[in-house]
Amino acid sequence: MKKNVIVSLADANYFPLLEELVDSIKRFKESENVAICVLDAGLTEEQKENLLNKVDEIKSAEWDIEVPGYKVKGEEWLKSQVSRAFLPRYFPNYEKYLWIDCDAWVNDWNSVELYFKACDNGKLAITQTIGPGYKITSKVNWLFGKLAIIKSQNFKHAVKSKIGYDKARKLAFAPHINIGVFSLQKNSKGWKVWQNNLSKTLKAGNIFGSEGLAINMSVYIDELETEFLPLNCNWITSNLLPKYDEQQKTFVEPYLPNYKIGIMHLAAGIWKDGKDMRVDKNIKIEIETLNNNKILKSLRYNN
Repeated sequence: MKKNVIVSLADANYFPLLEELVDSIKRFKESENVAICVLDAGLTEEQKENLLNKVDEIKSAEWDIEVPGYKVKGEEWLKSQVSRAFLPRYFPNYEKYLWIDCDAWVNDWNSVELYFKACDNGKLAITQTIGPGYKITSKVNWLFGKLAIIKSQNFKHAVKSKIGYDKARKLAFAPHINIGVFSLQKNSKGWKVWQNNLSKTLKAGNIFGSEGLAINMSVYIDELETEFLPLNCNWITSNLLPKYDEQQKTFVEPYLPNYKIGIMHLAAGIWKDGKDMRVDKNIKIEIETLNNNKILKSLRYNN
């Protein structure tokens, strides 16, 4: 019986990315001891049939917290903003859960092992979107005296979700946590803390971004015990492009010591001529190599 599981979610549009994620996992021999499960948010029957030969379980994603119909507007993929806070409910037969967004893929198995180790003792294992070279996402525009306009992802979502200005201020300049890759044990109290905060953020805020805000609340306000992992465990390409090691034929961090990228995450997309690489795998962009060359390269798996 497999004790650990990797879970993702997709609709029909993102099925090619999901398939690439699964293939990137299964190429490692170590994956034989890890289950792969999928939450279906609008896959076609043919797509699900294709997946059955590659994954252990497929379950239909639900609205695990009631959401007003006008907020949904037929976009089933938004279930990902709710359902991943309830993974043990969908797939109860595992001890540790590693979530990976379908627009990410595994480049180095060591990161997978690190996530499973880091969530021991009920900890949340996750990365912050802050580090050398990463884009600064929080800003202050000073007006005069002590008055200023705060611009941060956490603060904006917190105010809109009406969780209170005291909490919003506390979150304003906390390093943003990206929920696209994380791990938790089945018996971690983190699930309940996260779910409670998600119920609050969904009441007034948008569905998209609500669970990210909820996990930031869980860590920075409720002080959920957290193991912060290095950036290469969830490398967000829209924040900083990697470099390419031509000798090892792999993506690496752009700054010394050029650690190998563990999980490549195309969150927010990589855009060229108005097209998103997540949608069009033929898109290639200029990437620097460790030998100071510049090459045209896709950031998608096996491309």
